[in-house]
Amino acid sequence: MIGNFSIAFYGICIALGMMLAFLFIMREAKRVGMKQDDFMDMFVAGILFGIIGARIYYVTFSWDMYKDDLLQIFNIRGGGLAIYGGIIGGLITVIICCRIKKLSFFKCADILCFGVLIGQICGRYGNFFNREAFGRYTDSLFAMRLPIDAVNRSCDITTEMMRNAVTVNGIKCIQVHPTFLYESVMNLCIFFFLLWYRKRKKFDGEIFLWYMALYGLGRSFIERLRTDQLIIPGSSVPVSALLGILLFAVCVLYMWFFKYRKMVRSWAEKKKA
Repeated sequence: MIGNFSIAFYGICIALGMMLAFLFIMREAKRVGMKQDDFMDMFVAGILFGIIGARIYYVTFSWDMYKDDLLQIFNIRGGGLAIYGGIIGGLITVIICCRIKKLSFFKCADILCFGVLIGQICGRYGNFFNREAFGRYTDSLFAMRLPIDAVNRSCDITTEMMRNAVTVNGIKCIQVHPTFLYESVMNLCIFFFLLWYRKRKKFDGEIFLWYMALYGLGRSFIERLRTDQLIIPGSSVPVSALLGILLFAVCVLYMWFFKYRKMVRSWAEKKKA
């Protein structure tokens, strides 16, 4: 709290992620010989429309929470941003920027996806401070205890959690999977893999496709642990789990097709020679 103005830890995590992402993107753009000003424009526009996309995505799959009070749609401080919506909003923005600036989308995406990963790594710790986006009950080695009174949304607390609640120093707590930690560590591993692979890529866009494939696959498993899943209307299927599997399949198939096509062309050229 600074005077009458409160600063949330979630905001600090997001701001830190944005700052680190920006610095990395600028450095990477310089390394590959591209204009930093172009990436600065895409970064700013991507953040703005990424937030809008994240909100639209969340509201779309949580319509029952907003249909009776439409003004709450604009209350972002109350929570409700979905990463896939942010990625979609950011992608559309970058595609438009690349067309305006006459740049290769896939070449730019190979750089920008690192910034998205850095933002995700830092941003997930905001979920910890907000006591949200946690998993179902567990008593495993990685179990995280949360004071019931501190949980952001009581609807995320399941009957099983309450049945297995424990009291620590007079405070009643639930024990849950720290899914924010799982995803942050997963993203960190993806980041280091892509950092190693970026000088070995076979075509522009491969780094971006690997990011989408690996994140989609990992998120599809982690999503099944969470209690705040966004469900496809009329079903019990978590939309993020389904989208993650589809992203993995599409990206892997695209990479296989590109490499297969390249092999066929190489074979045809050798045969002609």
